Amino acid sequence: MALLEVKDLGIVFGGLQAVSRLNLTIEKGHLYGLIGPNGAGKTTVFNMLTGVYRPTEGSIMLDGENIAGQRPAHICQKGIARTFQNIRLFQDLTVLDNVKVGLHNQMRYNMWSGILRLPAYRAGERRMNERAMELLRIFDLDGEAALKASSLPYGKQRKLEIARALATSPKLLLLDEPAAGMNPNETAELMNTIKAVRERFGIAILLIEHDMSFVMGICEQITVLDYGRVIAAGTGEEIRQNPKVIAAYLGGD
Repeated sequence: MALLEVKDLGIVFGGLQAVSRLNLTIEKGHLYGLIGPNGAGKTTVFNMLTGVYRPTEGSIMLDGENIAGQRPAHICQKGIARTFQNIRLFQDLTVLDNVKVGLHNQMRYNMWSGILRLPAYRAGERRMNERAMELLRIFDLDGEAALKASSLPYGKQRKLEIARALATSPKLLLLDEPAAGMNPNETAELMNTIKAVRERFGIAILLIEHDMSFVMGICEQITVLDYGRVIAAGTGEEIRQNPKVIAAYLGGD
C-alpha cells in the first residue's frame, strides 16, 4: 500500500476550478517534487492535504484512511506535517521552544500535572527538551537554542521550520518552497539536509520549488501542474524533455 494516494482531487472557489482531478501516489521513504508556473495550484494542493482547505471532490488516502476534509490538527496527528512558503515561526519564542511546540502532540501529562509541576510534568518536559535538542543538532542549530527565532538569519529560520515540522514525527513532510530566498550556498546546504532527513527518519517528502536545479537534483519523481491540472509526471529527465512542461514554463503551442 502506498503511503499517500490522492484520487481525482479537486476544489472550486466561487465557480473557479482551482485544482481538478489530481491523482498522486507517494511511496514511503521517497522524495517527490510538485512543480508548475505561478498560480498553477501547488500550494492549494498542500492546503487540501493538510486540511486547511476542504476538497470539493476526490479522496486523500493516508495509510488506507481517507483524511480529505479532516481538521489540520487531526491530519497532523495522523502523520502529515508541513512548512510554509512564507516562514511562520513564533518569532518571540526561543529556537528551542519553537521546536517544542511541534512536540505538543506527544505530551503525556495532564493539565493538573502542569499547573502543580508534578513529577509527570517534569519528566515530560525533560523528554521534550532532549528530543528538541536532538532535532536542533541535526540542523546545527543547537548552539542557538536559547536565542529568539527572530534573531536567526533567513537560511537558519528555514531550517528551524523544518525541525519544528519533524518534531511532530510525520510520515510525510510537505515543504513549500524551502529554498525560496536562499543564496546558492544555502540552497546546496539545504539540499544535503533534506536528503539527510529523508535517510535518517525514513519519511516521505513532497516539496514545491521553483528552483529547477534544486528539484532535478533531489527529487526521484516529479509531478507538474498547470492551471490546476496535471500535465506531466515522471523522473527529472522525463520532465525536462516534456514538450507540455516546456510550453507551460516558456510559452508556445
